[in-house]
Amino acid sequence: MQLSKSWSVILLSLLTSGTIYSQEGAVQQQDFLVKYKSSDMQIKALNKMKRATFQQNGQNQKIEILTPEWVKLSGSPKNIDQTLQSQKQEIEYVQPDYKINLIENYQVDDETLRQAYIQELTSANQLGIEIQSVDNPSFISKPQSTKGKDPLTNKQWGMIDIGGPQVWAQYKSAPSIIVAVIDTGVDYNHPDLNANMWRNPGETGIDANGRDKSSNKIDDDGNGYIDDVVGYDFYSNDSNPYDNAVGPLRLLIGGGNPGHGTHCAGNIAAVADNGIGISGVAPNAKIMALRFLGNNGGRTSGAIKAIKYAVDNGAKVLSNSWGSEGEDPSEGSDNKALKEIIAYAESKNVLFVAAAGNGRRGKGYNNDSDPRPAYPASYQINNIISVAAIDENNQLGMFSNWGVKTVHIGAPGVKVFSTMVGGKYSDKVIPFIAKWEGTSMAAPHVSGAAALYWSMHPEKTVLQVKDAILNSAVKIPSLQNKVVSSGKLNLISLMQQQ
Repeated sequence: MQLSKSWSVILLSLLTSGTIYSQEGAVQQQDFLVKYKSSDMQIKALNKMKRATFQQNGQNQKIEILTPEWVKLSGSPKNIDQTLQSQKQEIEYVQPDYKINLIENYQVDDETLRQAYIQELTSANQLGIEIQSVDNPSFISKPQSTKGKDPLTNKQWGMIDIGGPQVWAQYKSAPSIIVAVIDTGVDYNHPDLNANMWRNPGETGIDANGRDKSSNKIDDDGNGYIDDVVGYDFYSNDSNPYDNAVGPLRLLIGGGNPGHGTHCAGNIAAVADNGIGISGVAPNAKIMALRFLGNNGGRTSGAIKAIKYAVDNGAKVLSNSWGSEGEDPSEGSDNKALKEIIAYAESKNVLFVAAAGNGRRGKGYNNDSDPRPAYPASYQINNIISVAAIDENNQLGMFSNWGVKTVHIGAPGVKVFSTMVGGKYSDKVIPFIAKWEGTSMAAPHVSGAAALYWSMHPEKTVLQVKDAILNSAVKIPSLQNKVVSSGKLNLISLMQQQ
């Protein structure tokens, strides 16, 4: 049967590759995603296996139900293949649970400066492994108690460039649109984000026994997740999707998460006119925090769960600053599960904003995504907007991917000032030597713009919102024949679209 051959090719290629063998030659555990033809077919297949674990040839293999049609199997490729042979009629396809990376760009080009700063941090005993000593703090709802001009908006060159200050006064009281920040989590207790965090209505208030629904350890709304007040952490499998950022020494030595999701969230919907900090593009929007990425990235299974959760729980805009950057196109092009869950979002009238990727800076690669796609940004799905990065001088960021067929629009993505974990703000990832820049910073500007426009035009379809954003782009020479719209995001022009 062709289907059996399809998954056998995948499993055989993994089985014979050196990557799944330890030095002693033993087969290591691997994760695979199984797509069933229907939810009924999935139930039929699961009835052939134990729900939690099943035994084959003396090895434990784990099953995790991702959606009514997708299942994640963990075990050796050989044993999983044997298990699936009895499910040929129910299975549509099988694929690896591909790794997904943060689209980050905080490399330090000056090695001498890097080493000097490492020595300085080490000698000062500022190990900086975690910015906060508390891991996954509980969400504390803090009513906005102050008013006044945001004192740091003058540092937000990107907001000024797109025309934010000119439109905020007119539209900031518009109905709220939920934007899902699918990333490393969000510092939901940040004073400039807390009031704009989405509150799950089914997990707030008091239950029948007089307990706080947000902490009663019960799935009050029946969506499959317990106490998911502001979102969910699919990386750690808990209800606190906090952005566990690492400090500068860890970043300089081994990389990791610098507070990526929190920085993105501030650009989208930091609270306006609260007398502190900054304002997001859509200060009326609500942020749904969904974490599936850690210091070493994440997996497709996590992305599937996060996207499904966002769509099913009311998000209209999904902000995604992650993916592949062209280093292994086969992982993206073969990742049918990721492509299908994005198409599911389209079917529910949900916009998927994606960072175009940061390409091959300094390696001679011209960053054209058309011949060498970056995923998910390059998927040809109608609800995707792929975003390139520009600087203060209207130049395409030297790191930014572009593509006249695969990238749609440019937005501010160089030296971007926004919220940081721990109630802070900065345009620098590492003081003095590494700035916040990348298409990761550009995509949230478009996510916020979509939310603001949609809040004023709730009758619009996802395709109409996308068209409005692209049609209102201001054309600039550096993006001519580089992106679909030949232009950059402009909020003033967008809000004039009918």
